[in-house]
Amino acid sequence: MKGVPMKVLQLVSADFEDLELWCPVMRLREEGIQVDLVAEKPGKYIGKYGVPCEVAMSFDRIDPKDYDGVLVPGGWAPDKLRRFPKVLEIVKSMNDDGKLIGEICHAGWVLISADVLRGRKVTSTPGIRDDMTNAGATWIDEAVVVDGNIISARRPPDIPEYSRELVRFLKCR
Repeated sequence: MKGVPMKVLQLVSADFEDLELWCPVMRLREEGIQVDLVAEKPGKYIGKYGVPCEVAMSFDRIDPKDYDGVLVPGGWAPDKLRRFPKVLEIVKSMNDDGKLIGEICHAGWVLISADVLRGRKVTSTPGIRDDMTNAGATWIDEAVVVDGNIISARRPPDIPEYSRELVRFLKCR
């Protein structure tokens, strides 16, 4: 985090898991990292439990080369997010460049669709364990798993450990 301020994307779609989106965003912002919320189109999006977020940027306006990482929230948003070719392009580009990919709970669905999990160690909500292993990943039942640039977590109670690892990764860049 020396010199140029770091920038991270937070992917957004309706029915995101409120804590899994907002807690890491706030934690990274506390560290002085710019976190831009990005969605299919600008506007207001509502989380599973009613917490809103305002998005000013659309996926199509994003160049992943301008960012140091991407965060994917859980909830039901990942099932929607993985249907956008631009989202998959962003995730693939971040992976190819060794940049941060943070994913929690059901967010693994996006990484599966981006085809970046083969040979990687990850965790997720146990509900998508089979999906993760069928995509070629080794699934581990731990609060947080770090495998190179991919940092994964299971669910909201793991957010403190997840956020610590996100900050640690970015500070070492």
